[in-house]
Amino acid sequence: MAQTVERETGQEQRESRVELDQTLEWQMQNQRGDSYRILVSKPEGDLPYTGGYPVIYVLDANAYFASLHEAKRAQKQFRQAIIVGIAYPGEDPHNFMRRAYDFSPPAPEGKNDPPQGGQDELLDFLSAKVMPAVAERFPVNASQQSLYGHSFGGMFALYALFTRPAMFNHYVAASPSLWWSDRYLLQHERRFRQQVEAQQVDVIHRSLSLIVGGEESLQTQQDAEQLYQRVTGLSAYGLRSSFYVADDEDHMSVPFSIGARVLRQVLQSRSE
Repeated sequence: MAQTVERETGQEQRESRVELDQTLEWQMQNQRGDSYRILVSKPEGDLPYTGGYPVIYVLDANAYFASLHEAKRAQKQFRQAIIVGIAYPGEDPHNFMRRAYDFSPPAPEGKNDPPQGGQDELLDFLSAKVMPAVAERFPVNASQQSLYGHSFGGMFALYALFTRPAMFNHYVAASPSLWWSDRYLLQHERRFRQQVEAQQVDVIHRSLSLIVGGEESLQTQQDAEQLYQRVTGLSAYGLRSSFYVADDEDHMSVPFSIGARVLRQVLQSRSE
């Protein structure tokens, strides 16, 4: 809402909220009735030869959508992409209660504060509601869809890869919380690797990008690097993986320094 402010010069100036060009927003509810803000960075330019636009789904979008949107628009080669932010009502950059539930595995009784266990519900919401809603509004390249998350969101992105590898083509996990819940992701990682090696899961057109800050805890850096070393063997089956350390960045600054790298990782990869 605009308001009028009188400055010392005596002149009246109208003030209003800053809006991001080439964006739109709508509200959606999951099966539980929880509300989400869906933030969209619209594609610009001609439709790609594939007949559809690449899509990047960004978690914790209250915090990270705007910077990634502007990084995309400032670089002409990326403007055809659609960025879809999964955000929460309100203006807080990080909604602790909501993300603690959405990105986590079920917790045992007595350790479920804050409430946890919504990771499969969020994946169902994305696959059954959000992704079809995006495809209704824009031509989408179903072979060029990516998921990007940071911290808890990075942990969630890895869970998605390990349990629903066909859902996205590219998975970006920045500073993933691999320590969470007694390293619960290890069991899913082992099963995923076994399925790939048994050729029960096709990863030929899949990639994983692991990113950490050089000023993060040694544990965070080592955990991510060791995960990278374990999954590199799956390159024989087609999975591409990378590991990058953003020098001089800590846990909270990493997402704001890697926007261009994330765009390159997921948009300059061949999908066919």
